[in-house]
Amino acid sequence: MKDVIIIGGGPIGIACALECKKRNWNYVIIEKGALTNSLFNYPKNMTFFSTSEKLEIDDIPFISNNPKPNRDEALEYYRRVATSNHVNINLFETVETLKKTETHFTVLTNKASYTTKQIILATGFYDIPNLLNVPGEDLPKVTHYYKEAHPYAMQHSVVVGASNSSVDAALEIYRKGGYVTMIVRGDAIGQRVKYWVRPDIINRIEEGSIKAYFNSEITEIKAHELTFKSPEGLKTIPNDYVVALTGYKPNFELLNQLGVSLSDDNKKRPEYNPETMESNIKGVYLAGVICGGMETHKWFIENSRIHAKQIAAHIEKTLSL
Repeated sequence: MKDVIIIGGGPIGIACALECKKRNWNYVIIEKGALTNSLFNYPKNMTFFSTSEKLEIDDIPFISNNPKPNRDEALEYYRRVATSNHVNINLFETVETLKKTETHFTVLTNKASYTTKQIILATGFYDIPNLLNVPGEDLPKVTHYYKEAHPYAMQHSVVVGASNSSVDAALEIYRKGGYVTMIVRGDAIGQRVKYWVRPDIINRIEEGSIKAYFNSEITEIKAHELTFKSPEGLKTIPNDYVVALTGYKPNFELLNQLGVSLSDDNKKRPEYNPETMESNIKGVYLAGVICGGMETHKWFIENSRIHAKQIAAHIEKTLSL
């Protein structure tokens, strides 16, 4: 019997583990991919919006060579935090079923079965993309993740969306010699785009280096072309690749299995106590991005680091009863 099982081995999951370790609890993190799997899958040249001290967990210094750290620096930092503190984590193990009994929880994975008194869900949101739901989306030329620009050099690429990830991809592909078209459902580049990047993409669009269609949506993807609906009507353009960075969503299935209530709207915000982070199901805690449901921009490392201490403080009271 575990005291605590943490599902998700990202920065917030690691922060929760450190709190468990301080209290000598019998705990384990179960992570379906690599350590900090979401960060690992970020674009290779990604720069964080936050400065390094705001990405620190448990007051462990994060020293960066840049004003704002990049992906590789973050991977190194969280890896060293986990290894130096001998965090108990099972990697490449997928949680398949969660069950609540009168006295404990059962966690079934693709490798083992566990019982635990408490569960912390820190699963993030980066694993399940929001689909376009159009014909041709299953073609090999379509991806919902972006790693680097080189494969798109000298190719006609469509980047879908106008968020930070979409803008970064469009600019990188353009600067590596790709022909970039952006298709954006809204009427402008997103206001939350990094302040030092937003003027760059706007200027590239205004000068014509990157073509952008606003208030537009893809209707069909074919092997060598793409059709989309714009204010001027249907348009078809040559196309080699589609980088559909339309956002991601949490794994609601695990929440549903445990009976965690979700808001009755398209935001699907899970119910929890903001002081303790305990959900409507006693013994089930939420940490990090998952707290926002579909509003994945509400929570990030900088403002959810505190969740680990809030949860541990409440579990400590519970275990002492």
